[in-house]
Amino acid sequence: MKDFWISCGHHLLDREPGGGLVATDEFLKAYFIRPELMPPAEACQAERQLHAALLAQPRRPVDANEVSAIVDPDARENWQFVLDFRELLLSHPTLEAAYLALMRGGAVALPPLFVSQLTHVILRNALDGCDDPFVLRAGELFFRPQRVTANQGSLLAVDEEWIGGENPVPTTPLLALLEISEEAQIDILDEENTGDYWQRSDMFDMGLDLSAGGRGTLAVAEVMRRWIAHLLAIDVIIEPLAELRDATLTWYVGLDSEATAIGNRLWNGEELDDQTAGRVAGLFRLTFSDDIAVSHGLENEPIYLIMATTPERILRMKPQNLITGLPIKHLEATS
Repeated sequence: MKDFWISCGHHLLDREPGGGLVATDEFLKAYFIRPELMPPAEACQAERQLHAALLAQPRRPVDANEVSAIVDPDARENWQFVLDFRELLLSHPTLEAAYLALMRGGAVALPPLFVSQLTHVILRNALDGCDDPFVLRAGELFFRPQRVTANQGSLLAVDEEWIGGENPVPTTPLLALLEISEEAQIDILDEENTGDYWQRSDMFDMGLDLSAGGRGTLAVAEVMRRWIAHLLAIDVIIEPLAELRDATLTWYVGLDSEATAIGNRLWNGEELDDQTAGRVAGLFRLTFSDDIAVSHGLENEPIYLIMATTPERILRMKPQNLITGLPIKHLEATS
């Protein structure tokens, strides 16, 4: 089986018997060698000592005074963030359990970068063994913002960082270990170039067609199904829809902040203007397997999933909404 998303560091992690990811010293060290944490030439002694100590013992307890002694305020903040992230991972048996605890705990205190990277590696685990590049490319929506544009009747999603940044090469803990060409170009994934995805999966330089009825929306539905199955251990059926026609919106989940606002308007019986309706990038219908539906009293009650862009056409998906937004009890496979 071909590998993909090597930069997320999944090969540095252990697996527990249920398939969940377990933090290792090697995985923690990958964060300690990030450019933001490498002490520059002018770094103070306290920062140098802390960095050296954690490279030698990644699980070593760190006293608050060791962080407060760092002179540079940016470095001090970066260290506090990464130590909070380390505490989250080490205080739970698996990364999946840490993610569930983080999302169910209310306000997420970690910077979005850490949340995206945690999503990245957990989704890599959920998609392990997948041989469909369309599904893998659709998975990128879970942890990387996309710019969505209409082009000749198609709805195309391309990586926002790649398109909008001065330096399009993605920033991940293991980027320094990968050979990524900065001359790569954006290509829209299709049947003819699917074989290219395996070599380019860590470059995030292939676009995805999200047009209704196409391969891309089916792939997004499959990623969501696997995500729910991996984290909650429940079987669902997710179908892409062209539009919400004659549907009773008894329950919906916004897959991003914009979609949640649109769902609220529909829930309240408001009409969407053409501009707002045009920002809807995906509609899906989720139904539960019979046993789950019966046990939760959800017979004949589909859940509608809405995905939308900002007015600037940016899609920032929140896959945690699939975990916290469904009308089910807390069930999970890897806790």
